[in-house]
Order: sequence, then C-alpha cells, then structure tokens
Amino acid sequence: MKEGNNKDYQVSGGLGLISSRLLVEGPIQKDKSSFMISGRRTYADLFAKLSSDMKDVKLYFYDLNAKANWAINSKNKLYFSGYFGKDVFSVSSLFGSDWGNATATLRWNSLLSSKLFSNTSFIYSNYDFNVGFKTDASEMNFNSHIKDLNLKQDFTWYANARNTLRIGFNVIQHTVTPTKAEGTDIVNNKRSRKGLENAVYVSNSWKASDVINIDYGLRFSFYNVLGGNTYNIYKNNQLIDSIKLANGKFGKNYYNLEPRISASYSLNNTAAIKIGYARNTQNLHLMSNSTGGSPTDAWIGNSYNIKPEVADQFSIGFSKNLHNNAFELNTETYYKTMQHQIDYRDGADINTVPDIESELLFGKGRAYGIEILLRKKKGNLTGWVGYTLSKTERQINGINKGQWYNAKQDRTHDLSIVGIYTLSPRWTLSGTFIYTTGNAVTFPTGKYVLNNMVIYQYGTRNADRMPATHRLDISATYERPARKNWQSSWSFGLYNVYGRRNPFAITFKENKDNPQKIDAVQTSLFQWVPSITYNFKF
Repeated sequence: MKEGNNKDYQVSGGLGLISSRLLVEGPIQKDKSSFMISGRRTYADLFAKLSSDMKDVKLYFYDLNAKANWAINSKNKLYFSGYFGKDVFSVSSLFGSDWGNATATLRWNSLLSSKLFSNTSFIYSNYDFNVGFKTDASEMNFNSHIKDLNLKQDFTWYANARNTLRIGFNVIQHTVTPTKAEGTDIVNNKRSRKGLENAVYVSNSWKASDVINIDYGLRFSFYNVLGGNTYNIYKNNQLIDSIKLANGKFGKNYYNLEPRISASYSLNNTAAIKIGYARNTQNLHLMSNSTGGSPTDAWIGNSYNIKPEVADQFSIGFSKNLHNNAFELNTETYYKTMQHQIDYRDGADINTVPDIESELLFGKGRAYGIEILLRKKKGNLTGWVGYTLSKTERQINGINKGQWYNAKQDRTHDLSIVGIYTLSPRWTLSGTFIYTTGNAVTFPTGKYVLNNMVIYQYGTRNADRMPATHRLDISATYERPARKNWQSSWSFGLYNVYGRRNPFAITFKENKDNPQKIDAVQTSLFQWVPSITYNFKF
C-alpha cells in the first residue's frame, strides 16, 4: 500500500452500480507524517434479485485500509498499517457463510549506516470463517479461525558494488481452531491449538560478472508444538496414545534447513536464461474436501502426527525483449517434489469427528509444468497473454490403492488474455479473457440408506472435474476534461459478456422420477453483470 501524501489533503474514489470506493489521504504534520484511509464495498447481489432463482442470494464484500507514517528523523521512520475485510454469501435462511481477515502492522525502518538498513515489524493477523446450513429438520453451523502474532527483523547490508547481504529472523505464534461444529444433533467444540514458528535466514545477491547474477541463501526453521491442549497420537488411524501438555510447555519440535540458489546469465542485451532451486516448508495445512467444493475446509497446524510439508522446486527459464523492447517474452518450466502431504482417508467424517487427525493419511506429491507470458509494452495496444500447463498429483497409501491421483488444486490449463487499447487521449478500451480447468473432485457413484439417512458412495479420488471456468469481461473509460483541483472519469463495463454459467458448487440429490439415480446440481452465481462507475479525485 502506498504512503499517504505528506504535503496536501486529497480525496479520490468511485461511485458505481456494483461497487464503490473512497480514499482520503493527507499530512498529519506537513513533510513529516501522513495518513491514508480507504474503503470499498460491493453490492453485486442487487443484480442477483433480477434472477428468479437467485432473488434470495446475498453476495458482497467490504474492506477497510488505514496507514500512517512518521519520520522521526532523517534515519528513522515508523509505519502503521491496518486492514479489515469480510466476504458474505448466503441463500435465504438455508445457507450462509462469511469469512474475513484483520491485520495490523507496526514497522520501524532505520538507517544504521550508509550501507546498513534495518526493518523491525510487529504483525497481528486474524482469519475467521463461518458457515451454516438449515433445513426444516435440522441446523448446522461450522466455524474456524487462525490468529497469528509475528515479530520480524530484517537487515540489509550493501557490502560493495557486487554483494548485497540480507539477514534476519522471525517468530510467529499460531493459534489455530479447526472447524467447530454445532447443530441440532451435535456439538463438537474442537479446542484451539498453539504453535511457535521460528526462523533465521541469510542470503546474498552476488553480481558475479557483467552477465552473471547469483542469489543464494539458507533459512533454518524450527516449529514448537505448544501446550494448553491434549494431543492424540495415531497409527493406521487408530488411537495409540495421548499426551496432555500444560500451558507454557513445549511439545514436539520440528527442524528444517531450507537452502535456495538462483542464477541468471545474460546472453546479450535482450535475452537471458535463469535456473534455480529452492526448498520451502509449510507449517499450517489447508484440509480441503474434494467431494464437490465443500465450504467447510479446515486449517490445522503441525502436531505429533502432522509434520511440516516440505517442497523442493527446480526451475529453468528464458526471457527476451523483442522489437526494440516493445514485447517481452518470459518462459519457465519447473518440477517440484513434496513430502508429508496430507489428505482425508476414504469415508472420513471431517466435520463432526472429535479429532480431525484421526481421519488423515500422509504421503508425497509432485507438480510440474510450464509457464509462458508474452507482454506488449508499447503502442496504443498493450497487454499480455499468460498460459500455464501443469500437473499436480499425490501418492498416499490408503487412497486409490497407493497409485498417483490428481490433487484438488490440479489445473491442467490456465489461460489469461488482457488487452488495453488507447483509442484517444480520453478513451481507453480494455478486455480480459480467462480460462481455467475445473477443480479435481470426487463425485458419488452410488448410494444406500442407513438409519433413514442417504449415504453416498464415492469413486476414484479426484478423478472427476468441475466444469471449466471461462469468461470475457470488457470495459471502456472516458477521461473527462480536467478542472482546477478536480479530475474525473467514467468507466463502463460488462462482466461475463457471453453469459457463461461458471460453477460455484455442485451438489447431489435423488432423481425425483427415479430414486435409484443421482442428479448433479450445479450452482452458478452470475451471468451478465453491467457496471457504470464515476471516478473522481480532488
């Protein structure tokens, strides 16, 4: 986020049919400190009321940003920033969900010498997710959250003309609440769990020669499972032991070294090749239900059963400027191996089970692909074409007979085309087309009735696909003649020009005419959404 204007007060924003925004900035103490406050609110759900099957839908988000900075002296500055945002989606009183983030950051930037800089940051963040279902017979509500407290220290030392050294550490306390379930027939109050994530790192950017640049570094991370909870230990999904940790006590520890190196070689003034390797670890894990895009996904941290996920990625790329830098071409291919991957066992009870870890299996993963980006930077017509061809898979004993299968996030094709055309000094036209392969999911292949409840049987894990998502958006902007201390423009747009019904979720129900059959029902949110926005700045 940019800093506020420390000389003059300014207001900018936009008033539109589906969203509005406002930004206010100015000096607190002229030339020494400034502030900036901005907010947005969408109300696209008003258009949903025009559709008979979506008249009870609510779909909107809002967010607020605030930032202030203060130059203590020529060598020290303080920055404060805050963010709060929330998304809401509901269908009458039958289904509703909301999720949001709140963050606050205090940063101290210090010039210790002409070559040494310091950044000290204190960061608070909180993520909440809530979802509820209601029928005539029952009601269920699920909620989860992640709260982080983070201390981060970074030093940058410009040692000489060829070397820039970076060193630092950070400490994060995670408080993670997996999905709690409360309902007509069940109350499952999963307790929050805490973990301490620590890391120290050192890296160097080395200009080895006029044509070779090398970046290399090492990060040492260690994670401590913290007390205040009881941790179960499982073997083959069977409970074999329990450990109760008191508050303030340390439990299981995990240590990882994360080396990384990348190098670029300039072939000439317009072309370069690059190669790289990096190891990364992940200590918070997103558990996603693959049976139709359930909104009750859960975050969990490391424990006695769950180890940090480790990924090793190798990449090689090529870049070239074409036609006197009018075009820029970037290509990269990569291969990634992953350890300690997590997925649910077949038939897992993910929402109401007392301990979600009893439903987990562990294995390995791999991902590989190629990315191509062609950008046009000059002329009346600018824009880019980006395409990714990729594959992401998992291999976990107990799933698909130990064979490789599609990960939920597997996307074979991802295409984006953006064009911006300057028609005149006042008119600008733009268009965006996107295409993405649908999520890998597991659809039911049969069903049976148990205790008057319909139980679905599922086939091969993630062997099915949601329909592909694609759409075309167009817009036009007219810059009005500037007046003293006032600038304004009109923007006109149409979202989803050809009315594609992109899938939001797929649910299953019995066929009314043939109860032995299962019907898949796709939920789509919007077809065409026109927009008009008046933009202003003074």
